[in-house]
Amino acid sequence: MAAVGVIGSGTWGTALAILLSENGHQVDLWSAIPAEARQLEKTRCHPNLDQVKIPESIRITDNLQEAMEEKELLVLSVPSVYVRQTAAKMRPFLREEQIVTNVAKGIEEASLLPLSQVIAQELPGAKIAVLSGPSHAEEVSRGLPTTCVAGASCRRTAEYVQSLFMNEFFRVYTSPDVLGIELGGALKNVIALAAGIADGLGCGDNTKAALITRGIAEITRLGVAMGGRTETFGGLTGIGDLIVTCASMHSRNRRAGILIGRGYTMDEAMKEVKMVVEGVFSAKAALALSKRYQVSMPIVEQVNAVLFEGLSPKEALRELMLRDRRMENSGLEWEEA
Repeated sequence: MAAVGVIGSGTWGTALAILLSENGHQVDLWSAIPAEARQLEKTRCHPNLDQVKIPESIRITDNLQEAMEEKELLVLSVPSVYVRQTAAKMRPFLREEQIVTNVAKGIEEASLLPLSQVIAQELPGAKIAVLSGPSHAEEVSRGLPTTCVAGASCRRTAEYVQSLFMNEFFRVYTSPDVLGIELGGALKNVIALAAGIADGLGCGDNTKAALITRGIAEITRLGVAMGGRTETFGGLTGIGDLIVTCASMHSRNRRAGILIGRGYTMDEAMKEVKMVVEGVFSAKAALALSKRYQVSMPIVEQVNAVLFEGLSPKEALRELMLRDRRMENSGLEWEEA
């Protein structure tokens, strides 16, 4: 049994707290909002996970020091836009070489850093890991079979995280490619917005398949240019996470995209979804990175144009369809010219 502090009581943090508790670990669940902590303690039910109860064995608190002290593992589960400020608040209570596993997916817009590097800046004494993959909180909290990847630069750290989370319905693999894992998790949210927009426009399965396939091509091009491994983007945290986020109504990015495709503004869609839509925050960063590394990302470009430049979704789709003719894979050779 391990003592674990889950920092962040959103749907994903709560689902992972339940999983870890059911694995026999001692779990504290921290909320930044005292009223929310009191409500969760009273009802033992998260409003967005209404099919499950939070076990009585999980201690719910708004005291960050209490949630962190004497813990073998800290799970950082706050929206990507709050990762830096939350990590800064954690610094006074962090033990040297305490393991911090980030489960948020995003790229910091101001610095263009993946979240593990943001955490490393704010918590220089920590051992940092990531946990990612196709894993909706709604399904994990109910014990539906799910597979993820634990990534860390140190094999023993990744294997320790793997050992704490893994059970008969939650299978965890390990990987040293932290950068690739994080880029796959962040960039798929932008492609999922595009897939949702296409759904909102009334497009079909052909369109969805095209966006998923060409989307992973864009993600892989940028990821490899930045130093990620090609194999990672063909795995659970690349194409696997992209498929589930583009196809599922659990996906807040897809749901927001559907609304935008139906004529909602970005702000109206985010209010309707009522949760943080990570792809909106990652879209600008993805576009900036594509320019920095001189990588073609036409889907990302059109998503940004719709979100921030007033381009209509129909026109964005037309721009994608009427791009210059080209080969699907430029590395292949013809037998004859």
